Amino acid sequence: MSRKISPPITLILLVAVLWLGVAFSLAAKEKEQPDPAETDLLPLAAMLLKDGHSLRALTTLNQVDLEAEALDRGRFYTLKGLAQLNLQQEVEAKESFQQALAHGQSDPIIHVYLAQAHYTLKEYRETVAAIEQAGTVVHQYPAFYEMKAQSYWLLGEQDSAWRTLSAAHKAFPEDHRFLRRQVFYLLDLKLYRQAAELGRRYLVQSQAEVTDYTAIGNALRLSRQYQEALTILERGRLLYPHHEGLAKVLAHTYLDLEQPFSAAYLLEQAARSNSELLAEAAELYRRAGRLYRALGLNAEIRDQKVKFKQRLSILLALKRYAQASGMEADLYRVGLLSDENIRYAIAYANFAIGDYKQADRHLKHIRTPDLFKKSVALRRAMDECRAEPERCL
Repeated sequence: MSRKISPPITLILLVAVLWLGVAFSLAAKEKEQPDPAETDLLPLAAMLLKDGHSLRALTTLNQVDLEAEALDRGRFYTLKGLAQLNLQQEVEAKESFQQALAHGQSDPIIHVYLAQAHYTLKEYRETVAAIEQAGTVVHQYPAFYEMKAQSYWLLGEQDSAWRTLSAAHKAFPEDHRFLRRQVFYLLDLKLYRQAAELGRRYLVQSQAEVTDYTAIGNALRLSRQYQEALTILERGRLLYPHHEGLAKVLAHTYLDLEQPFSAAYLLEQAARSNSELLAEAAELYRRAGRLYRALGLNAEIRDQKVKFKQRLSILLALKRYAQASGMEADLYRVGLLSDENIRYAIAYANFAIGDYKQADRHLKHIRTPDLFKKSVALRRAMDECRAEPERCL
């Protein structure tokens, strides 16, 4: 089963969230009289973590004497695991959290931290187990429902994933991330009609942003559900008429439907704020047969190689062979005559205006098998025209 469509879960290790678990331990410890070294270092490491200085916190923790009798090892390994998790040292973080549990850490949030480490390491079965062991504390963090669902999904347990999302949606009706993920799960399962229906519901209920319209529309496009994609993308464009990403996806959807003119128009609009789209818009106008519009946009392209190569193809389509032949100096200047396709095009333009000598000169440089066959045919045509000029007027 393809899982490319499902959007990734963004794991955000919020310092404020982490601090909830740490603060209770700190408060409890302050009422005791621990070893002076621990008093100095563990609270300092906790404060550094709170302020976002994870590397400094880890450096501080590495100075702790692990042989000290009064050391709360459960607390020490919890702090160390948090620092490592923030530093994206997931393997080490997992080991630290497991050590914390082994040394009596009883705060259920430790399982939440452990779940994050497991998930990043793609240990999905362990992720589910850790989230379940966290108990009711998970109810405070909706993101972990999504993590649990995605873990089930990646384990191939689609029913469990779906049930997890449904339960999360009931528990957090104002949080629409679960509905969104269900849309992508339906797309993964190739249930396109259901995905489109749920997608429309999500877009209405969630006050969706442009990225949602773009992502869902593009997923439907990639799934070849072009009409459903158009419905969603066009609605998005009404709300966000100047968004380049959405315009490009919509343009490619029209292109998939073999409607190059509509695609060209959209890209031309987007090119007003991003000139790099001019070449693609001009090419689509050329494919749509709107050659003069294509030529007009081509004149605005800054990249000389792209501009001249495209201009040559447009002039040939317009049968402006003399102008095409006259581009030789420009093509040579930007190094395009090393392209045998360009050589053949110039040779053909020279043939069309009756300059057989120039055509021959370019054909001599062609070695590519397919183009060489065309060159032979073009030489044969030139020989016939030389023999009977009236036939080639």
